Amino acid sequence: MAPNPSGPYEGWETKGITMQPQSIVNFSRIYLGSLALGIGNFIASYDSVMAELQADPVVAEMGFASLGFVLGTAAIGWGISLLIWFFIARRASKIAKWILVALTALGLAMLPSSLATMPTVSLVVTLVITAMQLVAIYFLFRPDARAWFDSKGDPAADISTFE
Repeated sequence: MAPNPSGPYEGWETKGITMQPQSIVNFSRIYLGSLALGIGNFIASYDSVMAELQADPVVAEMGFASLGFVLGTAAIGWGISLLIWFFIARRASKIAKWILVALTALGLAMLPSSLATMPTVSLVVTLVITAMQLVAIYFLFRPDARAWFDSKGDPAADISTFE
């Protein structure tokens, strides 16, 4: 539908599509990019992770070093990440935003001990992923994103959020 000449958004129909401010668009791109990079890192380091798990007799005996357990755990983690992204970027959920902040803070607290055992390439990729996640979270606290969360993602609430 063509825009109304009297204003950039006046008269537009969203047809069920939520308009988002640039900060939320940036959040989505960076957060999903970090998730994709994390999946790539998992694939690239899979053999070394499995070898490390299988070398620990307690872990191996409990079945935590099996292909199914490792893939299942990774898939659940990615699913949770996507679910959090969905509620933040598509439902304007402040609760999901704070859950992401809390999980990221927890991950930051555990990062030093994790980095100590990683091969160099995985270490660098993990640091890049962490930086991407922190930048993505930064975008959730910009003024246009805060206004969007306050409006619960409704562009009709205050159209200036999108300008």
